[in-house]
Amino acid sequence: MTTAGKARSAAAALAAVLTALLLAPATPAAAHNALQSATPAQDARLTAAPTSVTLRFRQRLNPEFTTIVLSDADRRKVPTGAPAVAGTAGTVTVDQPLANGTYTVAYRVVSADGHPVQGSYRFTVADPAAPTASTTPATAGADASASPASAAGDGDDGPPVALVAGAVAGALAVAGAGVLLSRRRRAS
Repeated sequence: MTTAGKARSAAAALAAVLTALLLAPATPAAAHNALQSATPAQDARLTAAPTSVTLRFRQRLNPEFTTIVLSDADRRKVPTGAPAVAGTAGTVTVDQPLANGTYTVAYRVVSADGHPVQGSYRFTVADPAAPTASTTPATAGADASASPASAAGDGDDGPPVALVAGAVAGALAVAGAGVLLSRRRRAS
């Protein structure tokens, strides 16, 4: 095979690798944490007020960087204990009985890669024997602005732009090195 033929074969192989990288199915960044389940659950309508809130995530939590806040419909923080972390779960105990109304659970945790993940969701207490907490319509908690589906920095829609850009840049660098190497071989 001639030098030109070898260069074309190398270029074709490189093009195939680049195409495979760019067309590979998008997978979520494995290093980012995400909320898996919650008790009480998102949009739950409870007939008895909960005495605690438990959030379960995909990855282990760092107790130093786990925040869980409970707020009422008027965005007033409801007194809770500090988050107790056990593996992938974080739990806060509610320090006072909750009256009827809508409550927001806001959270912020840090992923294994140091990326902060935050979100919030609502649940409603509708105990027929309990008083109503507030007549104000429910609003998002003051400590969070996103729901779990749109939690800031918690997108599972595909790889982050930086990951794709890095893969493309790496592939281009390999392609450039291959071209330079084939030119040097031809010149010798």
